[in-house]
Amino acid sequence: MQNIFQTVSQDLLQANQIGAEEIAQSLAIIGRHYVDYADIYCQRTAYESWHLDEGIVKSGSFQIDQGVGVRAVSGEKTAFAYADSLTTDAIQRAAETVKVIGASGNTVPIRVPTPVFGKAIHGAFNPIVGLDSAAKVALLQKVEQLARAADSRVVQVMAGLTCEYDMVYIARLDGKHAADIRPLIRLSLTVIVKQGNRREQGSSGGGGRLDLRYFDDAKIEQYVSQAVKQAVINLEARPAPAGVMPVVLGNGWPGVLLHEAVGHGLEGDFNRKQTSVFTGKIGEQVAAKGVTVIDQGNIPDRRGSLNIDDEGNPTSRTVLIEDGILMGYMQDETNARLMGMDVTGNGRRESYSSVTMPRMTNTFMENGIYERDEIIASLDKGIYAVNFGGGQVDITSGKFVFSASEAWWVENGQLQYPVKGATIIGSGTEVLKHVSMIGNDSALDSGVGVCGKDGQSVPVGVGQPTLRIDAGLTVGGSEV
Repeated sequence: MQNIFQTVSQDLLQANQIGAEEIAQSLAIIGRHYVDYADIYCQRTAYESWHLDEGIVKSGSFQIDQGVGVRAVSGEKTAFAYADSLTTDAIQRAAETVKVIGASGNTVPIRVPTPVFGKAIHGAFNPIVGLDSAAKVALLQKVEQLARAADSRVVQVMAGLTCEYDMVYIARLDGKHAADIRPLIRLSLTVIVKQGNRREQGSSGGGGRLDLRYFDDAKIEQYVSQAVKQAVINLEARPAPAGVMPVVLGNGWPGVLLHEAVGHGLEGDFNRKQTSVFTGKIGEQVAAKGVTVIDQGNIPDRRGSLNIDDEGNPTSRTVLIEDGILMGYMQDETNARLMGMDVTGNGRRESYSSVTMPRMTNTFMENGIYERDEIIASLDKGIYAVNFGGGQVDITSGKFVFSASEAWWVENGQLQYPVKGATIIGSGTEVLKHVSMIGNDSALDSGVGVCGKDGQSVPVGVGQPTLRIDAGLTVGGSEV
């Protein structure tokens, strides 16, 4: 992390004729007023994307965005200003703007910047330069060729490749300065198959804080196989039954239900404002025994991982629910202070032009003891939801609706046929209480998650083992 700090200081600050001491002077301007917290967030992001459709790479784009966000917090109030230029003058003007949130008359000296070094859990390289443009185009064309060769019913292939190189420098009123370099790649794939007059689709993809060598032949073949298999299965799908029934959720990406239905409700701001269904329930049984939910931002190379959060704090492993008992919430500096709790390294923001708030990183349920086939075999009648598409949740009530992109009807412990149009409806507070079997196959998603909150999007990871849920879920589909 020391090398990262030096690189960012040189390539972000010095390249814009800014010194750490000048940033400290701007923080001292804010410190002339009584505030509880203040920070300056400098950022430069390079982003590249390529998109293939109909056998042709139809678009490619490259952009660089840089700027600064300055924030001051007094009690529950936050003042925030940002500029899309990175200069000493812009930083000072923003500092003059936000200082007024606190009463004047304070005296805080110009603090000598104190570098804070966390533990590096991913590399500090630029993935954009890992392959030249011709190689990136060839990668997408290979995806197209493999998908069409996999099944004669494939009639359309859409693929996208994105690379991001993010560099941030964070300076705080308490004198702590931190820096990070954040690479991010993603390959996405959607195939459409046709049989007679029927069309269906399947999707796959992945990535992480890695370089483009991650997408080797084996990985590309894996993504293509998953997408084509899902699409072909859906060609045979029948209308989903409707009603209240037991549901088995697949491992990995179906953890997005856990993320939406439970994870958001465990973020500190919702609980401080008492708008979460989990407010005031620390120490209480909120889930079935055996259910342990973790948010962990320091898993190497994962999409949702960070060396440090956007307040300069190291990311960590935070136990949210342990054996069914609510243990705590995800916290940033402000909400932890106001709630009298520890900071957990979950302060995140979309960019320099956004305010920081407590957000998830990689959120998942830990393993149980059952084999996947054992869980499916336990179903008399019900749905096995292998994978999910979109969904939505109401944080206040905890109620959610998710659509299954691949699901099966199960009778007498056997997969009978795939079903289409299945929606899973329930309440986060109720679903976890009715988990009866937890698989031993917990996995994180392949690296495609994006989380939205208050208009901001950040990369995240989700995961879980195979789960059987006996009650609290309604399957929406067609009456049988």
